[in-house]
This record gives sequence, C-alpha cells and structure tokens, in this order.
Amino acid sequence: MKFFDEATIEVAAGNGGDGSASFRREKFIPKGGPDGGDGGRGGSIWAIADRNINTLIDYRYARRHEAPDGERGRGADCYGAGGEDIELRMPVGTVIVDAGTGERLADLSEHGQRALLARGGKGGLGNLHFKSSVNRAPREFTRGEPGEQRKLQLELRVLADVGLLGMPNAGKSTFIRAVSNARPKVADYPFTTLHPNLGVVRVGPEQSFVIADIPGLIEGAAEGAGLGHQFLRHLSRTGLLLHLVDCRPIDESDPVRDVRAIVAELRKYDERLYRKPRWLVLNKIDLVPVDERDGLVTEFRRRLRTRARVFAISAATGEGCRELAAEIARFLQAERRSEQAEASGEPGPASPEELA
Repeated sequence: MKFFDEATIEVAAGNGGDGSASFRREKFIPKGGPDGGDGGRGGSIWAIADRNINTLIDYRYARRHEAPDGERGRGADCYGAGGEDIELRMPVGTVIVDAGTGERLADLSEHGQRALLARGGKGGLGNLHFKSSVNRAPREFTRGEPGEQRKLQLELRVLADVGLLGMPNAGKSTFIRAVSNARPKVADYPFTTLHPNLGVVRVGPEQSFVIADIPGLIEGAAEGAGLGHQFLRHLSRTGLLLHLVDCRPIDESDPVRDVRAIVAELRKYDERLYRKPRWLVLNKIDLVPVDERDGLVTEFRRRLRTRARVFAISAATGEGCRELAAEIARFLQAERRSEQAEASGEPGPASPEELA
C-alpha cells in the first residue's frame, strides 16, 4: 500500500430535525391540546485512533463525509429519531487541524482515543413545550439547528523514540536494516527513501525502542529543494535525533559542511526540533584505515566545535551498531525515569541532558 501522510477532507454533521406543531385529535376527546414532538439531533462526526491503520490513503480519495440529519417531530408526542453518528478511523499519530482557522482539533496519540470533529445540530422544539395557562393551543415550534461543517487538514506524525537525520546516501536506511527487522530500499543513488520507515530495535528480552527513517535533507530544503521539509514532522515526537554523516562522501564533499547545512535547515523548520537531543554518527567508518579512525573523530569534533556525543559506525558491516543501540536504549530509559520522577516530584537518578 502506498504511504500517504497528508490529506484534506470536509466533514458535515447532520442538521437537527424541526419540531412539530400538532394537536391531539381523537374521538370523544375534544380540545385534546398540543402534542407536537421535538425534532431529532443531527448525527455528529467523530475521529477514532486505530493502531491497525498506518496510512491516510483512505482519506486521499474519500474527501467528504456527511452525517445524516435528525428526523422531524410528529404528533402524538412522537419525537424524531436522531441521526446516526459517523466514526472516521485514523492512524495513531494523526493531527487534525481546522483548515479555516488553524485551530488544532485533536492529536490522536493513543489507540481508541476519540475526538469530535463536527457536532450535529440540535433538534427543534415541538409545540408541546409552548403550552401554558394563557396559551392553551400554541402553534409555535422551532426549527432544528444546522450541523457544523469544517474543512480539515490531516497530518500523520509517526510515533517513534528515535529519528534518523542526514543527507541523502548517508546510510540511514542501511543503519535501520542493520539494527532492526525493517527492510527499506537501499541503493547507490540519492533519495532512495521516499517515505518514512519504522523499525523496532530490540536490545534485550524486554527492552526495545522504535526508530524512524525519513527521506534525506539537502541544503535549501526550506525553499523546496529535494523533498523539502515535508517529512520532518515525523521527527517531532521523537526523544532523540541521530544525525548520520557520511565520513567519506563519494562526491568528496566536506562532512562538516554537510552537518552544518542540515542543522541550519532543521532550525529553519522548527526551533523546538532543533533543540532536541541530537547525536552525531559518523557512518561508513569501514572505508577508513583502523589507525586513522580515532584521529578522524577527533578532527571532526574539533572542526564542528560541538559538545554532542559522536559515534563512529559502519552500517554496512554492522561495526559499532549494536553498541550505539545499547547507548540509545540507556538514554531513553534515563529519560523515562526522569519524566516519571518529575511527575512524582522526586529527583531523578540522571537527566537525559547529562547523557546527551
């Protein structure tokens, strides 16, 4: 199935049914009085998070969703039936925004979570409600209220603990293949990855984390170069960013310059994403002689003037990948403990910032 992570839809809740102006008419019961019932409520439209769905492709083609109207009230105190609600099932991680106002209506982050997208109109009142001691035969009734209508922008943001960042052909897909069972396409040309891939990395019997691989960034992505920024939203929920760097680019470009270009694009996109913990991973270290590797890492750190953690790995051979995965698991575990301690008001054992 093709991956779609954006869609625009229209939702229209049902209108409320009109109230009824009716009078009781039965043999031997003169002046039976008003008996007009209320109109039914219009159907509402709800969004429900479903972990069994992983793409918004259904909403790429079914763009308009309408709930049925409520029925009109009738005589003999009969109330109109309410319109049936509509439930739209969406992937966990979907963010729903009102396209007209920019208001965020829902962030479906948990399986089974429900969010109201459009409320059905309230049914009108029948003349039964208007009788009084001075108005014994009311002919008044009210119309049903119209249901809400909205144009919505759906964005899917994958739920992952770790996000991969880097230039095209930096080896991100090869790395995720090396540490998980995910099998994204790998080839010797740029932009092999055209949509996000998720992999589960297991580092112990009961210890694992989810890693996300997105298409590579290039300088000028903010202006639409390459695939632009369209997939960076998938990194917004991650707790750690891994910036993969090709230490020996085939085009002989400067790795330090490439790092700075990606960091600049990250900052243009979102300051909060830029401030997330970020580790630098020098990939393809197998292309460097063993006695030169330590010097390469030291020189890279010196030129970049960074305090971030730097790792040297080879995704192709697997060298250093398991050790890196173990460090990531340790960092994420410390981060969770810190969050739990903060929620309970107790000091945590070690802050994630210290480990980053």
